[in-house]
Amino acid sequence: MASSQSSRAAGGRMVTSRRITIREVLRADDPASGKAHDLISRTFRKTELVGRGEWRRTLEEREAGFETDVRWHLVVAERAGTVIGVATGTYLADVNTGVIGYLAVARAARRLGVGPKLRTRLRSLFRRDARQVRREPLQAVVGEVRRGNPWLRTLVRRDGVLALDFGYFQPRLRPGSRSIRLVLYYESLDRVRHRLPSALIRNLLYTTWQRIYRIGRPLSNPAFRRMLAELDKRTSVGKLRLEDLPAYQNGNGH
Repeated sequence: MASSQSSRAAGGRMVTSRRITIREVLRADDPASGKAHDLISRTFRKTELVGRGEWRRTLEEREAGFETDVRWHLVVAERAGTVIGVATGTYLADVNTGVIGYLAVARAARRLGVGPKLRTRLRSLFRRDARQVRREPLQAVVGEVRRGNPWLRTLVRRDGVLALDFGYFQPRLRPGSRSIRLVLYYESLDRVRHRLPSALIRNLLYTTWQRIYRIGRPLSNPAFRRMLAELDKRTSVGKLRLEDLPAYQNGNGH
């Protein structure tokens, strides 16, 4: 894709490359929010989806001026008024880490470099949050990915990313659903890491479950206790190997 042709440095900063625009959605009444949710609904399994109303309430809280040390972002890629990509993420000041939530690109736009541009924008927002809230550089970016997703194989090959070799669970997002077994990856920005201390992972898990997934008491959740039980047996956690991953599966998301 060609380099960007125009930019705007305000909160809704825009980058336009040819006819594709990357921007952050800042208002609850922005039609792009609903279009973005439709895209992730077509991409992710129902058990992995948060409700559209959750996005709207979060944007309304920001508009009302209720900024906290937890900063949620919704970034979209648009072309001719159509949302062709979406990424969400949350900055957690407690652990100085950005957590990628959803990332999805419409099938017709998957060869246009939209995914990397969305990730770059989220990373820049996390860095800004760290400067504003912690007054220091961002420490890490983490995310969750399905074990059979081909994107995970790309992550495992990257020197600066640890796809962690332990049994991670995403809490259930809907009543009646179950916790989902995923792979947690950790990209360190302050220095190269080959392993992570179990204590760091425990703290990250607790903060993520409580502040992002709004699980009031993670320790009362069986899946959370199961993760802690595994970490209690280890002083540190390393990365998954390519040979530990399943064969390629056609899929998208995360």
